Amino acid sequence: MPIKKYKPYTSSRRGMSTLVVPELSKERPLKALTTGRREKAGRNNNGRTTARFRGGGHRQLLREVDFKRNKMGIAAKVKQIEYDPNRSANIALLFYVDGVKAYIIAAHNLKAGDTVISSPDAPIRVGNCLPLANIPLGTTIHCVELQPGRGAQLCRGAGAAAQVMAKEGKYVQLRLPSGEVRNFQPSCRATIGQVGNLEKENVKIGKAGRNRWLGKRPHVRGTVMNACDHPHGGGEGKSNSGRPPTSPWGVQSKGTKTRRKNKPSDMYIVKRASRRKDVKKK
Repeated sequence: MPIKKYKPYTSSRRGMSTLVVPELSKERPLKALTTGRREKAGRNNNGRTTARFRGGGHRQLLREVDFKRNKMGIAAKVKQIEYDPNRSANIALLFYVDGVKAYIIAAHNLKAGDTVISSPDAPIRVGNCLPLANIPLGTTIHCVELQPGRGAQLCRGAGAAAQVMAKEGKYVQLRLPSGEVRNFQPSCRATIGQVGNLEKENVKIGKAGRNRWLGKRPHVRGTVMNACDHPHGGGEGKSNSGRPPTSPWGVQSKGTKTRRKNKPSDMYIVKRASRRKDVKKK
């Protein structure tokens, strides 16, 4: 998947790049597996803004992705790899041998014509779905369930992957992309491989209008607001009144732990996520 760079014939083209994915299908998505999406622009049912700086953007269709992989023991053939505007990863269209069609998250190196299956005794091959108890140690996985039968909730974004670290007692330990090591029930299922579209993070937006196409409106800094609109607003010049970074409602927004104390799921966490930042090699 090469990244295409453009000549700077305009100021917005300078530094702009796009992702070229030759294996993506140019056909329209399957109509039976799509639903319309109504843009809410960050508003709730009362019309009040609950998520700031959202709105506009291109019209999108929601693809009904199968995160549960419930068709046990039935093989499916990958018809094509498609683009999904609602997520960073691509999706794969499956044709099951019994005639059912479904979308799943496209794993890295999963190609049209491959065969995948969801089964406890499925081979350890990219795209196959198995319980964690049947996956060997050191295997790279994605689309992991938090609770058995609930459907995949973890490692669904482009390039995401977890690794099976250990099997101790009645739990299986996974290392998540954040560095956190967590216990999972052995009956939770996961898909073999890493989520595809790895180069997604290297794409440069290049211009503000491209973000508007995605439904992202300009993000306004608190220091340039009035004092009545933000705790950092008002004053002469760039002043935040010497207080730590906060949200418009006075809640600290940087460095403050937001996880609730004594949360029931704390018992499953073996090691917290690492705060170390990756150092880029020059």
